[in-house]
Amino acid sequence: MSGWLGLFGPAKRAPGEALLKSAKEAEPGSYSGSGFDPTGLERAAKAAREIDVSEHASLAFDVIQQQEVTKQLEHASRSAAYEMQARQYELGRLAEEATEARKTLEAQTEHANRQAKYQDDLERHRYASQIQAQREVREAELRRLEESAKRQEELRRKTIVYEAELREKTELARAKAEADAKARTDRENHDLSLELMREEMREKRETLLASMRLGFSMAGGAARDFLNNPSQMMSAVGVCSAIALGIFGARSAAGVAARYVEARLGKPSLVRETSRATPFARKDAPASALEGVVLAPSLERRLEGIAVATKNTKANRAPFRHLLLHGPPGTGKTLFAKKLALSSGLDYAILTGGDVAPLGRDAVTEIHKLFDWARTSHRGLLLFIDEADAFLRRRTTEAMSEDLRNAFNAFLYRTGDVSTDYMLVYASNAPEQFDWAINDRIDEIIEFHLPTSDERDRMLRLYLDAYFGDPKSGATVKLDSIGEDQLKAAVEATEGFSGREIAKLVIAWQSAAHRTEGALFTPDTMRQVLTAHVAQRQQKSRWISDKQSAPL
Repeated sequence: MSGWLGLFGPAKRAPGEALLKSAKEAEPGSYSGSGFDPTGLERAAKAAREIDVSEHASLAFDVIQQQEVTKQLEHASRSAAYEMQARQYELGRLAEEATEARKTLEAQTEHANRQAKYQDDLERHRYASQIQAQREVREAELRRLEESAKRQEELRRKTIVYEAELREKTELARAKAEADAKARTDRENHDLSLELMREEMREKRETLLASMRLGFSMAGGAARDFLNNPSQMMSAVGVCSAIALGIFGARSAAGVAARYVEARLGKPSLVRETSRATPFARKDAPASALEGVVLAPSLERRLEGIAVATKNTKANRAPFRHLLLHGPPGTGKTLFAKKLALSSGLDYAILTGGDVAPLGRDAVTEIHKLFDWARTSHRGLLLFIDEADAFLRRRTTEAMSEDLRNAFNAFLYRTGDVSTDYMLVYASNAPEQFDWAINDRIDEIIEFHLPTSDERDRMLRLYLDAYFGDPKSGATVKLDSIGEDQLKAAVEATEGFSGREIAKLVIAWQSAAHRTEGALFTPDTMRQVLTAHVAQRQQKSRWISDKQSAPL
C-alpha cells in the first residue's frame, strides 16, 4: 500500500513521474553480473502491476502515449533539421561549384580575349606594314615618274632652245644673203635707176605745168562769162543762200534730235550701271538665272520658279510682277537681279536710293526721266533699286525734306499702275522702314540668308575654280596640296561669312599666292590668310556691337 500511496497519494503525482521516480530510486549497481541487466525489466513490471491495479491506469497510459508521441515528434523534428542542414550543405556545395565554374569561364573568356586582341594587333601591325610598304613603293614610283618628267621637260626645253638657235642662225644667214644680193643688184643697176628717176620727175613736172595752165585758162574764161551774165550771178546768190539755210536748219534739227535721243535713249543720271549700252545692244543670256549663284536649295527652287515666270511674262507681254529682296549685305541680291534680267531677255538698270536725296529739286525731273527712259526699252527693263529704304522710307518721319517728299510722290505716281515695259526689284537690309504705299506695290518678298556650311563649301569650290583655275591649263597661280581637310577647315572657320566676304577671302588667297615665289598657293598661306580674315571680321562685328550699344 505504501507504493500505491507513493504514486497516488495526496500529492497526486502523475503516473509518469511516479514511474520515473521509481526508476531513479532503484539502487544503481545492484546487479553486478555480466550480460543483460534485468533490473530495468523488473522495475517496469512492478510499475506495470502498480498501474494495472491503480484507478488512474488509463491516465498513465495516455501520459506514456503522449510522451511517446512527443519523442517521435522530437525525433522527426531532429530528422527534418538534419535533412535541412544536409540540403543547405548541398546548396552551398553547388554554389561553390557554380562560383568556381564562373571563375573558370571568366578566366577562359579573358584568355580568349587576350589571344584575340593579340591576333588583332598582329594583323593591324601586318596591315600597317603592308600599307607603309605600298606607300613607299608608290612614292618611289612617283619620284621616278617626276624625275622622268623633269628629264623629258629638260630635254624638250633644250630641244626648243636648240631649234630656236638654229632658226635664228638660218634667218640671219638668209637675211644676210638677201641683203648682199640686194646690195649687189643695187650697185649693178645704180646708173639705170638714177636715169629712170630723172625721167619720171621730168614727166611729172611737165604734166603738172600743163594742168595748171589749163586750169587757169578755164577759170579765167568762167569768171569772164559769170561777170558778163547778171542772171547767173543772181542764181549763184540764191544757191549760196539756200545752202546756208539748209546747213543752219540741219544743225538745229540735229540739236533737237540729240536732245530727244538723250531724253529717251541716253542713260539717266540716277542709273549707275546698265546692260542697255545701245538700243540694239545684245547681251549673252546665261542658261539660268542661278548660274554662278550659290543659295539654299529651297531658295534656289523658289527663285528658279520666279525666273521662269518672268521669262514667260516677257514672252507673252503680260504685266510684270515687282519683287522685294531683303537680307544681310553680300548674300547675292544684286547678282541674282542681274542674272534674272539677262536670263529672261530683259535689260537691267541699277540705281541706289541714296542718290535721290542729293539731287534736291531736280529729283522729280530725274525720276520722270528714269521711267521715260525705262519705257523706251524694246526688250523690257528690270529696274533694280539697291538700298531702297534710303529713299522709300515712311513719309511720316520729320527728317524727310520737301524735295525728297516730292520725289517720293513722283515715284509713287509712275509706279501706281501695272507695266509691261519694266519690272521693279527692290533690295533692302531694313524692309520694315518701307512706306505702306511701297509695300502695296510689292508682289513677292524673298528673304536671303547667310550661307550655311554646305553653301559655303560650294562657294569656296566655285571661287577657287574661278580665281585659280586648273593648274594644267596654265593658270598663273598653282595649288599645292589643297585637299578636302583644308577646305573643310575653311568652311568651318567662315561661319557667319556672307557670299561677298567668301569671294574676297578667295581673292586674298590669290593675292597672297602672287606674293610667293612661283605663285604657289600652299596650305600654310591658306591658313594664315584665313586666320587674318576671321580676326578682321570679328573686329568689325565688335565695332558694330559697340556702335549699337553706345548711348545716343
